[in-house]
Amino acid sequence: MNVVVCVKQIPDPADPGALDPETKTLKRDVKLILDESDSYGVEMGLQLVDAAGGGEVKLVSMAPNNEVSGLRTALAMGAESAVLVSDEALAGSDSLSTAKVLAAAIARCEPDLVLTATESSDGYTGTVPVQIAELMDLPSVTFGKEIEVADGVATVKRQTEAGFDQVECPLPAVVSVTAGVVEPRYPSFKGIMAAKNKPVEELDLAGLGIDPATVGWAGARQEITAIAEAPAREAGEVIVDEGDAHERILAFLDDLKVL
Repeated sequence: MNVVVCVKQIPDPADPGALDPETKTLKRDVKLILDESDSYGVEMGLQLVDAAGGGEVKLVSMAPNNEVSGLRTALAMGAESAVLVSDEALAGSDSLSTAKVLAAAIARCEPDLVLTATESSDGYTGTVPVQIAELMDLPSVTFGKEIEVADGVATVKRQTEAGFDQVECPLPAVVSVTAGVVEPRYPSFKGIMAAKNKPVEELDLAGLGIDPATVGWAGARQEITAIAEAPAREAGEVIVDEGDAHERILAFLDDLKVL
């Protein structure tokens, strides 16, 4: 079974760097790390390959400056190889452009299953997985918390507010994996050393046959017009119990329409 996992390499949230004042986007000229949200997809892929008794997990990523640090982390977890798309013309790509590039790279891998996070930690659009599926004309299942594969069919428990739905779809398919549903393994020292020699195929837009005018700033369908700091959280109300605290709390909750 061949599984492709989309992984994003992001600035370290502990030290995310700065915003570009001209483009109002996050500067990505620092060392990038594996998005924690994607580690769950990597782990899920590795478990599915083990359960199938054969196959491999391949990573697909889009990042500037031919950055591979985050990919090496996922390779150290056990993925076999990776495809990195890096091109200066990709700067400023919106979610649809990103999906277009990832879909083209994924198609070259001919996977049985494509796994993604539900959303990235630095973008939070949550739209890329379904856009990839649409562009590749594949079934899409979102918020997967458990996946089983048998006889060319994926059975997915799809997390909902009330529990989960059980969904079946033919393979190949695109499934986004909810964070926290599996425990990602820590790369071992042996895995870290092995990751240094695992193949990473580097591609640009020409290698994917994509016109630069359709992606990046040139093809962006959205624009960031302003950035502002989040307002400071106001101090909460302190209720001192003078025998009527329960009544005041009930009144407070009633004002919030909680009751």
